[in-house]
Amino acid sequence: MAESHEMTINLVVLGKTQTGKSAAGNSLLGSSDFESRLSPSSVTTCCSLGRSGRILGLIRRNGCESALRVRVLDTPSYPHSALSKEQVRDMVRAALARHFGEEGLHLALLVLRADLPLCPDESNDTVQLIQELLGPTWKDFTAVLLTHADKAEEAGYNEKTYLHSASSTLLSLLSSVQHKYIFLDNHNSVIKEERNIVLRKLLNFLRKNNYQVLLKHSKE
Repeated sequence: MAESHEMTINLVVLGKTQTGKSAAGNSLLGSSDFESRLSPSSVTTCCSLGRSGRILGLIRRNGCESALRVRVLDTPSYPHSALSKEQVRDMVRAALARHFGEEGLHLALLVLRADLPLCPDESNDTVQLIQELLGPTWKDFTAVLLTHADKAEEAGYNEKTYLHSASSTLLSLLSSVQHKYIFLDNHNSVIKEERNIVLRKLLNFLRKNNYQVLLKHSKE
């Protein structure tokens, strides 16, 4: 949190190669800070922090409108085509401490593709990474971001029918994080109104968790 008339939320995006982590980060920021493209290998090779400008119209505190700022840490995919799991884990851990050590992390976003089925082995790797990074309370500080929701919609699925047909692996994961999930339409996410809908949902997750943070350095 910054000044009383302004609020900052700190997020990290985590996931496999080509799930759309960097594109999702850009959608949340309303920018093109992170490189995002189709590639036969992992595109992101290091952690980088993106910052949004002041976003108005989403928060009111004490009867007055407050500005929102979003900070997103983009991370290499896990597993990665060129980096070991240990390298990715250590890189992300160091970046979290460097960028969010003072204010803390509000939420980790596990990015999955809505247009691809989630298999047990696929989810285990990234969930294990999140557990190692965030510790025993990781479920309270993790939400699932389902990208490429537009492709699922083109195939005839709405949110209800999609979840009804989803794999038991995905449903178990959503249950473990207390059903904190958001569908992200990759085509419309650049539109301000669509972006604000996603940000409102994220803010609601944070409110339900009493705006608690993780990984904040204690001051002694």
